[in-house]
Parts: sequence; structure tokens; C-alpha cells
Amino acid sequence: MTCGIDWAETHHDVALVDADGALVAKRRISDDLVGFEMLLELLAGAGDSADDPVPVAIETGRGLLVACLRATGRKVYAINPKAVDRYRDRHSVARKKSDAGDALVLAHILRTDRASHRPLPADSELAQAIAVLARAQQDAVWERTCAHNKLRSVLREYYPAILAAFATKHGGIMRPEARVILAAAPTPSTAAKLTKTQLRALLVRAGRQRGIQAEVDRLHAVLRGKYLQHPPLVEQAFGAQALALVRQLDVACANAEELAAAAVAHFDKHPDAEIITSLPGLGSLTGARVLAEIGDDRSRFADARSLKAYAGSAPVTRASGKSLTVMHRRVKNQRLAAAGYVWAFASLTASPGARAHYDRRRTAGDRHIAAQRNLFNRLLGCLHHCLDKRQTYQENLAFPSPAASSRASRNRRWGPSPSEAA
Repeated sequence: MTCGIDWAETHHDVALVDADGALVAKRRISDDLVGFEMLLELLAGAGDSADDPVPVAIETGRGLLVACLRATGRKVYAINPKAVDRYRDRHSVARKKSDAGDALVLAHILRTDRASHRPLPADSELAQAIAVLARAQQDAVWERTCAHNKLRSVLREYYPAILAAFATKHGGIMRPEARVILAAAPTPSTAAKLTKTQLRALLVRAGRQRGIQAEVDRLHAVLRGKYLQHPPLVEQAFGAQALALVRQLDVACANAEELAAAAVAHFDKHPDAEIITSLPGLGSLTGARVLAEIGDDRSRFADARSLKAYAGSAPVTRASGKSLTVMHRRVKNQRLAAAGYVWAFASLTASPGARAHYDRRRTAGDRHIAAQRNLFNRLLGCLHHCLDKRQTYQENLAFPSPAASSRASRNRRWGPSPSEAA
């Protein structure tokens, strides 16, 4: 028996089919507790039991309905809506679409092609919580970058002094002192009137503790420099727009910091945290992002090759006749791939072996992104091995020296030399 559910915001259509493809039952349920109880009764009437739960196919992997179905211990398959659209043509050539018909198609997908689809991983509750926080923090970082770019674009229109003041500083106008000065002086005219005493107070309010007097003198000179300016009314209008964008940037920065702290706090409690952070370039926050995407269900990836394909670091080889093309993978987990580039870049200074591997790829002709992706691919293999064997990362085994590597290769072919054997 297989079950298909076509979900919506207010109701869901359910269809049950047997091994011969016959429709056993169908029903529309509401999106609440009463509807879920009706679904369980429908499954129980079709022979559902704790020892042999009926698998369910649905077009999403998130939501309360999916969470409650997974809590019952059954396998839930999240089928891509595009795949469902292709399967729909197998059952009808009229190209008609209905919610009940889609539920029936989903049930038939599990009946005929269950082996071609993966159930949702059986991650622990802590891993699921880390996934929620890490993804939310990643979204907050992207929103912070978007807010920063909008503000910088407006400042370029009328306020070159503030951009020049923080052009060489890490973070630029995203820094707390830049945002505090912008909030107090949103136009070049008001910034030029700031005294050194006022600038000192603004820097202290922003949290600066060292080198305050030197920074005050520098900012005072830069903000009072000569720049091109708009007419007064136009400048004030730009200042009002900039103030609104500064408030958005403040909220985005606060959200990113709070979510990062929550994600790290949950990640540090996970049993895999010590192993993950033992790899070079992986801190608690980046490690939380990696764990959020790979989960802690070790049966999800049978080998390192499948994990690399999921992350998009393994290349794709396409062969047709005499044509052979090797290119990078575009269909992948974008969040894991984004964390992978941060991980690979940070490992260059944390691991001599990773740096040497990157340099070899660059010498071989790879561009920076390709070399980083190749290094990420290598590190993913190390991570899979460490998690599978429940051991921490060891630099000498992950990136052996050329002499040790050639000796190991010779031993595999000819056996150890008499002195090595002794």
C-alpha cells in the first residue's frame, strides 16, 4: 500500500493505492489536528501498523503535516513538483490537473519507482533544530548583504565622504561606528558640523574601545573635506532615504548576530560537533551550516561519492559517442556549496596540506573557483570518513607528504622494504 498527498494551505487531498495500482481510498482532509487524525484513521483502515507503516509521497519536505508524519516513524518521500508533472503524463494524455489526481499520481510514483526516490533522512531532533537556525542565519547574512548594497548605492549618489571614511576598513559602512555616524549625520552638511567631542561620543556608543582619539582625528579630517554636493533640499531627501536604509541594515545585522549565537549554541551540544570542527577551516558557525545540510543520519550517504555529488563539488562526466565532456555540477545543494567555498578558503591558512593541494591545482591550470571546489571535494571526503569512523581529523593522513605517499604506493605494489618491515 502506498499513499500520496497533494498538500495546500487549507486542505490536503489523500489517495491510497494497492500493489496492483487500484485506488483503495481517497479523501480531502483539513490542515489541522482533526484532518491529521482523519489521515491516520484512513491509513489504519488500509492496513497501516507500527511494524509496517504505509509510505507517503508529498511534494514538500517541510511543514507541520510532514513533521507529524515523520514522527509516526513512516518513510516520507518529498517528490519534486516538476517530476510529478512528468509522471502525470503517464496516467492521462488530456493534460488536465486536479488536486485529487495529483495525490493519485504521487501514490503511483511510490508504487512503481520507489527505488528511484529518497525518503527524508531520519535526522535527530537536535540536528533538525540546527538546520532551522543555520539556514535562518544564512538567510539573514544574505539579507544583510542586500541591505548593505542598497545603502551603499544610495550613499554613492550624494555622500562620498562617509564612503571615503570607511573605504579601507573591514566591513565598510556595515561597521557599527559607520552606522552610528550615519544615523547621527545622514547628510554631508551635518557630518561636516560634527565636533571631535561629538565624534568621540559616537564612537564610544558604537562600542569602540581602542585608538579612539586617532580615529576621531581621522574621521574629523575626512568628513570636513571638500566633495561634490547636491542642492540642500535634494541632499535632505537623500538623507531621509539613507536613514530608512540604515535602520534596515541595523535590524539585518542584529538578526544575523542573534541567529549565529543560537546556531552555535545548539551546534556545540551535538555529538558530531567535535569531529566536524576538528577539520581545518571549520568553525562552529560554518560547521553548523554543514551539519544542517548533511544531517546526522549516517545512512543517508552510502559513500563519500554521493555526499560530494550532493554538495556539487564532484564533476559531471557526460559521454555520447566520441564526445566526452567534464564540467562542474549545477544541480546541487546551494547552501552546502556556499558553505563549502567559505570552508575551503578558510582551510588555506589552517592546513598546510590544503594549501599545497590548492597550489597544485592552480599550477595545473585551474582558476581560483575551480581550485577551491576541488579542495572542497577533498575535504568532504575527509569529513565523510571521519564521521563514518567516529574519529577526528588528522592532517598527516588527510594530506600525506610526497615521500610518505610514494612509500605507501610502493608498499601497496611491492610490499615494505626489509628495513621498513623490521
